[in-house]
Amino acid sequence: MPKMKTKRAAAKRFKRTKSGLFKRGRANSSHIFTSKTTKRKRKLRKGAYVSPSDQRRVERLLPNG
Repeated sequence: MPKMKTKRAAAKRFKRTKSGLFKRGRANSSHIFTSKTTKRKRKLRKGAYVSPSDQRRVERLLPNG
C-alpha cells in the first residue's frame, strides 16, 4: 500500500488547530472593495473555522494534518 498523499491545494488553504478543527480564510476578500461596507471588510480580515459538515472532507484532503 503506497503512502497517502496530502492534497497540496488544500494544505495551502487550511491549517489544523490543536483541538482538531481547521482554520480557513474568508471568501470575497481580494478585490472590489468599493461596493462592500467597512463593517463587512473588517469582518473579512478575520479567519474562520471549517463548518462541522465539511470537517470530514477536509480531513480526507489532509491525512497527515
